[in-house]
Amino acid sequence: METRSVIRGVKPAGYETPPFPSLHWPPQRHTYSLYDLVDMWFFTLLWTLIIYGLVHLGAAGIALMMQVGNKKSNWKFLWLVPLLYAFVAGAEALLAGCVVGLVVGATYKAGAFSMSTWIPFIWGWVNVLILILSSFRIQGGL
Repeated sequence: METRSVIRGVKPAGYETPPFPSLHWPPQRHTYSLYDLVDMWFFTLLWTLIIYGLVHLGAAGIALMMQVGNKKSNWKFLWLVPLLYAFVAGAEALLAGCVVGLVVGATYKAGAFSMSTWIPFIWGWVNVLILILSSFRIQGGL
């Protein structure tokens, strides 16, 4: 009886990095996995940038809507609000995406696992949810 041993986390022959975002739905037969630390980091960084951008621009939209009905003089500088929010989102996402992407990717590499392309997407949401949670004053804190 012959058994085949498969080493986990080793790139299969002919492996190419999947294109971004490459999210697959489980019933599909073809699944996408990431094997290189650089790819794990890059996918996490991109998802974090996208999700942070959407959340911050949504918050900027709410801030602008709160000014509807106020003096016209306020509108002179309100166009800066989305730009400022986008800049802050980019800076926060760059820092969070890089740190989390490298830590999670190094953990997967150390365990010799391949990473599903859903993992960076989920960590992008975890990053933004931690940001939202830490924006509230909670007794005991985070």
